[in-house]
Amino acid sequence: MCGRERRLVARTRDRHAAVHGLLAAGRSQREAAAVLGLSRNTVNRFAAAVTAGELLVKATTRPGKLDPVQAVPAPAAERRNHQRCNPARRVAGQGMDRQRAGGGTLRASVPRDDGRTAPGPGDPGHPPDHPLGCLSRPDTLDAGEQAQMADVQDRCPHLYALAGHVRSFAEMMTRRRGQQDLEAWLATVEADDQPELRSFANGIRRDQQAVTNGLTLPYSSAPVEGNVTRIKMLKRQMYGRASFALLRKRVILQPG
Repeated sequence: MCGRERRLVARTRDRHAAVHGLLAAGRSQREAAAVLGLSRNTVNRFAAAVTAGELLVKATTRPGKLDPVQAVPAPAAERRNHQRCNPARRVAGQGMDRQRAGGGTLRASVPRDDGRTAPGPGDPGHPPDHPLGCLSRPDTLDAGEQAQMADVQDRCPHLYALAGHVRSFAEMMTRRRGQQDLEAWLATVEADDQPELRSFANGIRRDQQAVTNGLTLPYSSAPVEGNVTRIKMLKRQMYGRASFALLRKRVILQPG
């Protein structure tokens, strides 16, 4: 029995004894409720129970709101999906034991599809450590990494298409070809089965002219943002010190 259950049992027995004690002393249920600070319904329920055990049986066997959900087993397909998409969960216990024993990281314990152990960071063929390595520029990856990324994309056409769209947008952004390429890129994304990119494209459509300008023109708001950051830094330094006149002088005289 956990601590919460022990407290529930003790409280129920104390209340049952107090209610029956007041009733035996000639008090009414209304008076007992006022003395104990309980509702009339609670006092009536305790008074109707001959022993506290009757109340405890009801309290400990009452079904919870999550019982119907917890009782339903997960469909076989969902369980297979969960295991396939989360191989680390299948070996979490084994991996943590190895980690505590100094036998390597959890990633080294995750089995691959071919039955071998996944390569570690220092092993050849290990994918880039940065997030979404398959979306990196191909010329920044060595031959082994390029081959592995190609293998991953061949197994998942959806990921291959996503990588193509992201690289196209990155090239358009770095070469400032928004005026020439943005409309075609939006049309291609909207026609593809990529919900996340569609949401991104919808956001661009809402202010497409501004986005086109940002991807085409050489102008930048970096100087303005830099000055805003500088002023905020000065304000934090001057908080609670001197007066606004000194802050004004520092803002004007501080080199940008």
